Amino acid sequence: MGVLYGGSPSVPNRCDEGFRQGLAELGYIDGKSVFLEVRWAEGTVDRARELAADLARLNVDVIFAPGTMVAQSVKRTTATMPIVIPSAADPVRSGLIESFGHPGGNITGLSMVAGPEIAGKYLELLKEAVSRVTRMAVITNPDNPGLTPQVKAMEVAARALGVDIHLFALRRAGELDAAFTAMLQKRVGAVVVMPDPLSQSLRAKIAELALKHRLSSMFGLTEHVAAGGLMAYGVEFRQHCRRVATYVDKILKGARPGDLPVEQPTKFELVINLKTAKALGLLIPPALLLRADQVIE
Repeated sequence: MGVLYGGSPSVPNRCDEGFRQGLAELGYIDGKSVFLEVRWAEGTVDRARELAADLARLNVDVIFAPGTMVAQSVKRTTATMPIVIPSAADPVRSGLIESFGHPGGNITGLSMVAGPEIAGKYLELLKEAVSRVTRMAVITNPDNPGLTPQVKAMEVAARALGVDIHLFALRRAGELDAAFTAMLQKRVGAVVVMPDPLSQSLRAKIAELALKHRLSSMFGLTEHVAAGGLMAYGVEFRQHCRRVATYVDKILKGARPGDLPVEQPTKFELVINLKTAKALGLLIPPALLLRADQVIE
């Protein structure tokens, strides 16, 4: 089995933990009943495409491809090899599948969001936490096609909330410090970080820089909050990766990916880090705390 992650092996990977757990629960143990060929793209599209081609040459039985950027890289490499996704941001609009009910082609799995409108929810929740802020930064990866519709939806939501947003591109790890320096010049008071393999692999540094520059932070992946971010709203990524092992099992037993409906998430978690809020001198409104699924104290 091929496994292609968009991030770095030097950073703890909860998706990998969940996926291996899900496989083990179904009787697939790496090195015994299944062999995992794991590759890491280190957050770059070019590297993802190279590694996708490498896995295709190995003629593996199925490829596990978390994230839209990674899934598209694999899809460009093979139109026949089964591909399972646990976290595509917008699989229909990004061209990965034909529809949720009947994906067609060689891709199936789980979607990470129910629609691009979730990006507006990031702004709404952050605005509720820091009502005084009217200028916000948005860190996004322009090379990740799954984020494009979300950013557009966020721009619509920003106008309704009376918030000015400023986009900052993050294509490589080396751009992060410059992005935060530029945020100071724009005098933003908060930052939203879009869910992406690169930003996920840099989550500890992003949290550190946000705190250093006194910026309240909002994320689309809950792992960021455990790393020191202020808030996150999204699916429990580890459980998504665990759940998608059932798709692998069905494919290995003869099912065709195009006939397996892609699941959309029905539950999103709001996670708040009160330690970070205290360090920022921020008092989270009680009503918002009551709605949180998890509070880190």
